[in-house]
Amino acid sequence: MKIAIYTIALNEEQFIKRWYESAKDADYLLIADTGSTDNTLDTAAKLGINTVNITVKPWRFDNARNASLALIPADIDYCIALDMDEILLPGWREELEKAFEQKATRPRYQYTWSWNDEKETVPGLQYGGDKIHSRFGYRWKHPVHEVLVTDRTEEKQVWTNLEIHHHPDNEKSRSQYMPLLELAVKEDPQDDRNTFYYARELFFNFKFDEAVREFKRHLDLPDAKWPPERAASMRFIAKSSKGKEREKWFKKAIKEAPNRREAYVELALDYYNNQQWEECLEYSTKALEVKEKPLEYLCEDFAWSDTPYDLAAISSYTLGKYEDAVKYGIAAVKINSSNERLQSNLSYYSQKLVN
Repeated sequence: MKIAIYTIALNEEQFIKRWYESAKDADYLLIADTGSTDNTLDTAAKLGINTVNITVKPWRFDNARNASLALIPADIDYCIALDMDEILLPGWREELEKAFEQKATRPRYQYTWSWNDEKETVPGLQYGGDKIHSRFGYRWKHPVHEVLVTDRTEEKQVWTNLEIHHHPDNEKSRSQYMPLLELAVKEDPQDDRNTFYYARELFFNFKFDEAVREFKRHLDLPDAKWPPERAASMRFIAKSSKGKEREKWFKKAIKEAPNRREAYVELALDYYNNQQWEECLEYSTKALEVKEKPLEYLCEDFAWSDTPYDLAAISSYTLGKYEDAVKYGIAAVKINSSNERLQSNLSYYSQKLVN
């Protein structure tokens, strides 16, 4: 079995050695450089990485990735699209050997996208990665938030114990995302995934009225059937609304995906802010009844943090349910032991229980 690791790059000097160290057990390494002006190419050459210059104008990510994929030798079995700010954890090759024996065309893995501490040791958002694929039968699609799609091949996915971690440069601009997402929606207005992404980008850029229109259009698309994504659109509509309309959309999101925590916690936060303590307790505890954490990108950190426990503790205390306040307070501190406010609150709940 032969493995190639490939990427597109632009001024990635700060990441290249770390990327190489995680990827060096591959049979072929390829950097498709799109115009670096730093020492990316010199450093890559010293490390023995194959490099090529590509020009994609006007820019779109799928064309760049397809150009790099086309340059991978024909005798490669698996390709790993590994961005420069990502690393493979040790043992990855052995996992792909197992997937190869099972004739997988698309080995899946755990992807850690974000971190809950400055040293990047405590995982935040994690989901199932999908950027490892057979050499032939795949191509990239969409100008941004590009995805691998099959091309005249029958896909077989196999889950592995392989892990990839994302350690990004948070200073990089996202300015190109909006026009590329707008282009993606124009190219295929019926694509539910990119409609959702475009609406979300509008929301992040404080264009709430436009975002709501796109989220509602997303919900009306015939292929918008995945409950977690539909519920996310409903939550964003809620966060763009006020009063009863806001409450209505959070409840619609809960009904759409009752096995997810996000809408329960966000609605509980609204009730907390409005000092509606019985409702805050009801929905924070309903969130805690969801025990299985989904392994996909719409699973948000806050829903699985100390937040629902904290809300349940505060509302329990306010309603005079001191034993429950202590119980939830202990759970919140267990998750976030360095938070002084949580520690102080727990001490206060405990004193009230003793008295």
